[in-house]
Amino acid sequence: MTTRLLVLGLLSVVLMVVDARFDTLKPVRNQMALVLTPFYWLADLPVKAWQSATEQLNARSELIAENERLKAEALLMQRRLQKLATLTEQNVRLRELLNSAELVDERVLVAELIGVDPNPFTHRLLINKGGQDGVFLGQPVLDASGLMGQVVEVMPYTARVLLITDSSHSIPVQINRNSLRSIAVGTGNPERLELRHVADTADVRVGDLLVSSGLGQRFPAGYPVATVTEVRNDPSQAFAVINAEPTAKLNRSRYLLLVFNDGLSPEQRAEKAGEEQRKADTDDASAATPAPEAAVESNQASAAEQAAAPEDN
Repeated sequence: MTTRLLVLGLLSVVLMVVDARFDTLKPVRNQMALVLTPFYWLADLPVKAWQSATEQLNARSELIAENERLKAEALLMQRRLQKLATLTEQNVRLRELLNSAELVDERVLVAELIGVDPNPFTHRLLINKGGQDGVFLGQPVLDASGLMGQVVEVMPYTARVLLITDSSHSIPVQINRNSLRSIAVGTGNPERLELRHVADTADVRVGDLLVSSGLGQRFPAGYPVATVTEVRNDPSQAFAVINAEPTAKLNRSRYLLLVFNDGLSPEQRAEKAGEEQRKADTDDASAATPAPEAAVESNQASAAEQAAAPEDN
């Protein structure tokens, strides 16, 4: 056995020397490499399989992590989009309110709704303006579309507003088309007012606009209140059944206008406007009429020009 090992070792040394010094064994080495290639591939297969499995697991983990991250980002973007939609709507409402404020002659104060009375039989709101801001009892409140109600309780920094649809509230109104006066009474339904004691033969039509008449000195005249939605005439009854829908968005408005009126009645306001117009007309007439001294100087200048005219000829 030892002799065989010795011979094999000696043969190996000889083969290595011959392979290193000469090219005699190169074809044999190439053939052996061709024969052993499948064994190399089989030996490397578990390593490649392990690497492939590891890469797939890592790629799956990365995809799962990236998917979770994208979901979180999408959720955040959706939240921002929702907030953007809310801010856009608030911007639109504030612009509408600003346009309404420009149409109001009286001084106004913008207030924000911060609470609603939970009692379903009472239509009251809580706003973020109070006595420190000059709010007073009975102050008219409106939104971008029309009258909403009046202040019934004033606290230092907040106030309560009674809506026109409350069953205890009533407001003098007149039909904008023919100035027919009536009283609009709350029904407890936020979408309906009722006109009381209107004669069955009165000229009231569906679609007529009801505006505040200014009677009672509580609400300024001329503000939209409601639109007539139903007129029922019963010959057996002395009065017609007339229902109207408020023009103000009582259940949706968040920003309100508090009106500071001048306390004048419509007749006094009209008389004041007439006096201002007469004063303006008088001022215009005075500006258009030349002063007596200016008229004398103008006549003297004209006479001098006429006297000098023959000499030039």
